[in-house]
Amino acid sequence: MEISQIRYFLEVAQSQHITHSAERLHIAQPALTKAIHRLEDELGVPLFLAKGRNIVLSEYGRFLQKQLTPLLTELDSVPARLRAMARTENQTVHLNVLAASQLVTDAIIAYNRSQENAPLSFQLTQNAESRLYDICVTTSLFHPEPPDHEGEEFAVTERIFLAVPSTHRLARNHSVRLIDAAEEGFISLMGSRQFRWICDRFCRQTGFTPNIIFESDSPATVKNMIAARMGIGFWPEYTWGRLDNDQVRLLPITEPLCQRDILFDYRANKVDNTAVSGFFAFLQRFCQENLGGMSRPDSSTSDKSVSAPRSVKGEQQP
Repeated sequence: MEISQIRYFLEVAQSQHITHSAERLHIAQPALTKAIHRLEDELGVPLFLAKGRNIVLSEYGRFLQKQLTPLLTELDSVPARLRAMARTENQTVHLNVLAASQLVTDAIIAYNRSQENAPLSFQLTQNAESRLYDICVTTSLFHPEPPDHEGEEFAVTERIFLAVPSTHRLARNHSVRLIDAAEEGFISLMGSRQFRWICDRFCRQTGFTPNIIFESDSPATVKNMIAARMGIGFWPEYTWGRLDNDQVRLLPITEPLCQRDILFDYRANKVDNTAVSGFFAFLQRFCQENLGGMSRPDSSTSDKSVSAPRSVKGEQQP
């Protein structure tokens, strides 16, 4: 059965009058009669019976009408549902947040407050292998600018502090050299995390392999273990946010220079990318306006300089 045959049959079944149905369908009466006969031949059963000068549904016709009516109604609703899905999808930003989660959360809140009449929906994931995103926030030790990258990017440089319990021997210092912590036990993220790879590299660059006494996949657990005086650890400035207790001191590392790039990658994946593009532009402005004046984890001792967001191109380094 073709869609046109179904429509013709249901119209005639409704009116039980070929001439009236042909007028409503805007086709010639002989063409409609031929279409109905062709459908009956295809199904092998009579769908209509003559009743005087009119026609009525046969038993087979009533059965077919009952079966096809909800199917056609469902089919007719598909275009509107697809348009609604597209509108919803176009107003949804898929974020893959592998770094700077606190910064991204603050940006989302600020954006939707500024768009009270038409806020966006956000779906956040953390999957280093996924390419199914509108905006990805990730990290690398540094980010060069090779050509041929599809999409738009900018980068922010993030400092990495040494976090020590407030009672630790280093806590009274205003800053620290990483070599001064070579004999300490480190609380760290799991080895599969990019941040762990970067911090291990800083230690090797200094001349030692960190003594990892506890590792977890959860940043919150790492923070809590340091606060519980179980060891020391590295603290990314924007990714983990401000320090909200006095149990941990965050010390700037003077040697080596411990920092990394936070990369913001936008890809135009939707039919209408207006909303995502607008949020990405807002995100870049948010970084530019807020990071320079952002309260530092240890504002009494840390250097307040911060590099502004910069546009970059290229694929992420490991």
